[in-house]
Amino acid sequence: MDLGLEGRTVLVTGATGAVGRAAARGFAEQGSRVALAYRHRREAAEELAAELAGPGGGRAFAVPYALEDSASPRWVVAAVEERWGGLDVLVANAWRWGERQGTGARFEEVSEQDWLPVVADNLTPAIRTVQCAVAGMRKRGWGRIALVSPHPALVAAHGREFHAVAKAGLHGLARGLTEGAAADGVLVNAVCAAPSAPAGEASTPEDIARVLLFLCSAANAAVTGETLTVAGAR
Repeated sequence: MDLGLEGRTVLVTGATGAVGRAAARGFAEQGSRVALAYRHRREAAEELAAELAGPGGGRAFAVPYALEDSASPRWVVAAVEERWGGLDVLVANAWRWGERQGTGARFEEVSEQDWLPVVADNLTPAIRTVQCAVAGMRKRGWGRIALVSPHPALVAAHGREFHAVAKAGLHGLARGLTEGAAADGVLVNAVCAAPSAPAGEASTPEDIARVLLFLCSAANAAVTGETLTVAGAR
């Protein structure tokens, strides 16, 4: 199947994580140009960019992306558009892992000072980045956005309630954008990696990347506003 990703421009946030790396490699193998947004691991991002850059070195580059900086998403999207003339695909995969503070406390005893950063770092940057990316996609009449949500959004876990709230918010974002964005040729979905598969095997980063490739390709002309759970054994 031709995914129609040859020559497409792709931004992967959280590109140095396992899923981010697998997705970036998958898009590059399909002939896409890939921008690798990283938070702390600059060396790892630059090494991956060198690996994916191809002949002439123009098919990949690394760019810093700060979850806590409200201007960072706008700057990152602008960097991609300036270099390649536009952004076709956004894979929003950046997130900050970690249980809330005071995991021995009851939910109602957790202070806002402890839970607010968890929600802010795992939802707000994605919203900002989608806002920046979707504007150009609408103008060009084509775009694909995938919001990657780790499994706590679907699995009950003491101490991770607020992380689950933030990630479930991504599912709502995908659903909420369905009608307005699709009218302009932009499809938005969320992908959730489940901790285990029916046969007892966890989904791999490559499993998740294959789903992302399809959802963000021209082969996907109808799936939007959905949350897909990747949990099938190979």
